[in-house]
Amino acid sequence: MPLRLIFMGTPDFAVPTLLELAAHGHEIAAVYTRAAKPAGRGMKLQPTPAEQEARRLGIPVLTPTTLKTPEAERQFRAHNADAAVIVAYGMILPQTILDAPPLGCFNLHASLLPRWRGAAPINRAIMAGDAETGVMVMKMDAGLDTGDIAMAERIAITDAMTAADLHDALARLGGDLMVRAMGALERGMLQLTKQSDDGVTYAAKIEKAEARIDWNKPARAVLRHIHGLSPFPGAWCEIAIEGELMRVKILRCELADGSGSPGDLLDDHLAVACKQGAIRILELQRAGGKPMKAKEFLRGTPLKAPLRLA
Repeated sequence: MPLRLIFMGTPDFAVPTLLELAAHGHEIAAVYTRAAKPAGRGMKLQPTPAEQEARRLGIPVLTPTTLKTPEAERQFRAHNADAAVIVAYGMILPQTILDAPPLGCFNLHASLLPRWRGAAPINRAIMAGDAETGVMVMKMDAGLDTGDIAMAERIAITDAMTAADLHDALARLGGDLMVRAMGALERGMLQLTKQSDDGVTYAAKIEKAEARIDWNKPARAVLRHIHGLSPFPGAWCEIAIEGELMRVKILRCELADGSGSPGDLLDDHLAVACKQGAIRILELQRAGGKPMKAKEFLRGTPLKAPLRLA
């Protein structure tokens, strides 16, 4: 018999899981998400991606500012859900909420726990040079991503992957994984394994201050830094264009042949020297402009060696 679920999620990453659960016949009693925020030129209130999909599916939506009041707990319990599914909700769940569903609260986390607990696991896995990552379904407890693991799927991280690429791949993988986990829970066959105390790392929130590119690092470290921050907040450097320093975000690159002083432009096709080796810029964005391919950028702004990126 399908489960009656509360779904709690906010960004695009949460949407595939919501859609998969609904498509597989589970009854979504309510979707909890963050409140709409002003966005765009007119600063109109923009519902979250999860809210937009929930309303399209005809599912009731709640946007509480806190879950720590007795009223919030009563409202949560009133849904009479068997379990709750949480995907990038963005709000801490107090113990009273975690204890409310009789079968528990299950979180989809975008790393191979206990590695990269915390806020930015996708970015940090790329930036650290990890060879693989994945998604895990975890039964939540009061700790920060410390709950018992139910299921996991792994995926290789290639040097060509940006955070956006990996985000989309893990979102799709996660939707399928959560459906399988809820199916096993429904049948009373979901097995939980305690997380290891070895290998714990924390994925701190990305700060804008760490986005500047350091050309004094090896080429692969520079590439992973760039891709781990693409598209947001975007790794950046400064380039002298027509005598004026302009901030440019680099969104995609590849390893390249060549060497030189860190930051030196090595050719007319955006190869840049690092401490060891070089990268070639494939996609970039001028301040205030739109992302563009390197060839398109060079048509409007030809850059020629010798030139140094700072």
